[in-house]
Amino acid sequence: MTSIVPLPRVQQAPAGETPLHLSETLRIEAEPGAAAVAELLAASLRARGRRVTTTEVDGPATRIALRQQPAEPSATATSAPEEAYTLDVTSAGVELTAPTPAGLFRGSQTLLQLLPPDLSGAVAVDAVHVEDSPRFAYRGVMLDVVRHFFAVDEVLGLIDALALLKINHLHLHLTDDQGWRIEIDSWPRLTSVGARGAVDDAPGGFYTKDDLRRIIAYAAERYITVVPEIDLPGHTNAALSAYPELNADGVAREPYHGVEVGFSSLSAAPERAEATDRFLRDVLGEVAALTPGPWLHIGGDESWSTPAEDYRDLVRRITATAAATGKRVIGWHEIGASEDLPAGTVAQYWSYVSPVGDSADNVRAVVAQGGQVIMSPADAAYLDMAYPEPPATPGGRPLGLDWADGATSLAQAYGWEPTAIVDGISEADILGVEGPLWAETTHTMADVEYLVFPRVAALAEIGWSPAGERDAEDFVARVAALGPAWDAAGIRYARVPEVPWAGAAGDDR
Repeated sequence: MTSIVPLPRVQQAPAGETPLHLSETLRIEAEPGAAAVAELLAASLRARGRRVTTTEVDGPATRIALRQQPAEPSATATSAPEEAYTLDVTSAGVELTAPTPAGLFRGSQTLLQLLPPDLSGAVAVDAVHVEDSPRFAYRGVMLDVVRHFFAVDEVLGLIDALALLKINHLHLHLTDDQGWRIEIDSWPRLTSVGARGAVDDAPGGFYTKDDLRRIIAYAAERYITVVPEIDLPGHTNAALSAYPELNADGVAREPYHGVEVGFSSLSAAPERAEATDRFLRDVLGEVAALTPGPWLHIGGDESWSTPAEDYRDLVRRITATAAATGKRVIGWHEIGASEDLPAGTVAQYWSYVSPVGDSADNVRAVVAQGGQVIMSPADAAYLDMAYPEPPATPGGRPLGLDWADGATSLAQAYGWEPTAIVDGISEADILGVEGPLWAETTHTMADVEYLVFPRVAALAEIGWSPAGERDAEDFVARVAALGPAWDAAGIRYARVPEVPWAGAAGDDR
């Protein structure tokens, strides 16, 4: 049986059907609405060494048909979400149907997993019937570009790798104590001053608005929505160092490039209200105008130096300003301390699989106000947590962190259930799942890749596949089949011992 990650809802080998033997030329047939997906699929197939055309050719050509059509009723699903698709591989060719281009794209990624990374020679593909749709609408990965900065092309490469696993949101953590990484026209010192430097004296940097537009457009072509985060009211030292008027005492803070948290905050003092509210309107307004997606993440975590009453007041002002841009607001679960959240606010839960402190109460408070939850339990979903026996970084610290109850294995990353974390939170209350990658120890994109892969495959399966059909032993066997594709793409990944990698290069490069 073929291996697909994340596990499809239905995967069957048709009785008596013989394999598909690829001819030297592959011909993609696509309706006008599927043309963009067809071009991306063709580019991937050509990169693997096969001739691909979208026109009639003389001689034999294996037919790959992409059809956009309404979903038929299924015994395995009660609805037809926009990412649903059906894929059939037979000896006659490939048929991929879906109600939307997004579904066609997800199905094309399944097809790429069914094919070997090298298509330059003779290739036979087992016949298979797949019916598939996601469990959760939101399946995300967060990349922290503050503590270490990553160039646009590096982010685009990560997007390609995530798309193969049907991840559909990229959350960019754009601001923090160590740096401000997005151009804001109305507050130019945020980048001219606040973008300098990073952790371990690494170079800083920032994205121009055109840079971010390029990332957003590239992701959108792969049906991935970019979620921008401006972390407020804490994690703001970079802004406080650039603009004295944002500080309670009117004195600019010194730049900070360490790794401690919880010491900075916007001021809730009445004499700073005009400057603070103008800052919120300008910054959140410009970021919202840049991003066509529905989300605006406002942070809200670890505001330990903000008095509780001030925190509630600032969260009320921040979330109201964000909602006024027309976006749906996301914040880390601490925002549940506020009783005045905009309708539809989403709490991103980042405590443990077994909640600590008031984290569960905060989540329930957001849901009680009509919101939803993104589940990111730190001891299972945080992709920056170290593996057992991690390598060292150039800065001398181990690659990855261990504060969330130690190192996180692939088994731990796979072994949690989103509905079992917070009592009183149902599946309908959960928007989806996300794996954050904080960048204290990741100096290069290769470091990021090592921490993300293969654990992101576990997150992808939790977010996509039916909960009752997941099986850990079967999962690691399917992950092993991803190794050659990651090798061919030049992705550095951890060859965790529980996976039978079968000659994959992984971290041994």
